[in-house]
Amino acid sequence: MNMIILGGFLGSGKTTTLLSLAKYLVDNTESDKEFKVMIIENEVGEIGIDDSFISSSGLQVSTLFSGCACCTLSGELTSTAQVIQRDYDPEWLIVETTGVAYPRSMQENLERACKTKPQIFILADINRFERQMRAMGQLIADQVVGSDAVFMNKIDLVDDDTQARVKLMVEEMEPNTNVYLVTANAGIDSSIWDTTVLK
Repeated sequence: MNMIILGGFLGSGKTTTLLSLAKYLVDNTESDKEFKVMIIENEVGEIGIDDSFISSSGLQVSTLFSGCACCTLSGELTSTAQVIQRDYDPEWLIVETTGVAYPRSMQENLERACKTKPQIFILADINRFERQMRAMGQLIADQVVGSDAVFMNKIDLVDDDTQARVKLMVEEMEPNTNVYLVTANAGIDSSIWDTTVLK
């Protein structure tokens, strides 16, 4: 079972990107398994905000509530992943995190539990990135460092200078990540998924 952790702040476009990624995997994974993609969505609060939307797209969803999956619910996250691996054995498992999650901690927990190392993809709102860095730079840095790919979303809302400046900031935080400038609402080109997912 391959795994991807999809992280990023609230409003960065995670759900839109998640659907694009899941569709790509379903369409491009050569497997005869019943489930090519399953999703664990980590929600904060009593009612899942996005799970009904995702479920309506025909994808399998297991929602975690109240808290952060890498902290208070880390045990539930790993046990859920293990059950999915044992009972459904999908080709891909995507874990969509809350905006305050620490993906590297989740990666370590999931690697121990499922014996496979998840990739980490981070979504960031390029229009708000510099303001968020001033307000909570350490949290954002902790999400970016160690990531396999960072998707700077909503590039249609900023000029070329801002795009270049923010891209450089991310690359300085994590020199080994791949940075992509995207507009998720317009769709993410399959060539980007080709280079990040099926590498």
